[in-house]
Amino acid sequence: MNNVLIAPSILAADFRCLDEQVKAVHEAGVQWIHLDIMDGHFVPNISFGPPVVSSIRKGTNLVLDTHLMIDDPNRYLEAFREAGSDIITVHQEVCPHLHRTVSRIRELGAKAGVALNPATSVSQIKDILDDVDLILIMTVNPGFGGQKFIQRTVDKIRECRQLIASSGRSIYLEVDGGIDTVTAPVAVTAGADVLVAGTSVFGVPDLRKAVKDLMESVSPRHTP
Repeated sequence: MNNVLIAPSILAADFRCLDEQVKAVHEAGVQWIHLDIMDGHFVPNISFGPPVVSSIRKGTNLVLDTHLMIDDPNRYLEAFREAGSDIITVHQEVCPHLHRTVSRIRELGAKAGVALNPATSVSQIKDILDDVDLILIMTVNPGFGGQKFIQRTVDKIRECRQLIASSGRSIYLEVDGGIDTVTAPVAVTAGADVLVAGTSVFGVPDLRKAVKDLMESVSPRHTP
């Protein structure tokens, strides 16, 4: 396989056996777990908070990739870091002092990420590239799993990859929304190197096969 990382989103997992499902995808070869934190304000849904993150941390050494889809992320940075988050991503749309926010994440010892909604221009983050470790391009409007990949976001992925290249820095380019064996190669070809996958992994009976199929779809011999 190439250097693409798969980050299964537990938003689509069965919380009755969450520990078992995390172990299953780990055994399948994933290195990251994606945690979608929703507050019912910034997005029209509520998911979970630091206690669940802490519980997951106790059962795995996988990278916990925490995506804060919340109105005031600054209030909770310490709580999510203390719970075990390795990466904390905030939305550009809710951070009026973005540099201050990502700087605080790094001060806490986590990697800092910035997410962009489908309608937010990549140009909004060009002045923050020196301070982030990850950029997340939303390929659906955030708030719910199982949505259809928005095709026009492919151009944003490509533009963001070019921006990262021009910076000379090593920054993860993550995509989230509607990722499956059809859309994953499209996103990777455009420049993504981290794929968040929810229902295409946790929404099927055989988690290990789902991960294998997704990895296979972005292997060099299959990617266009």
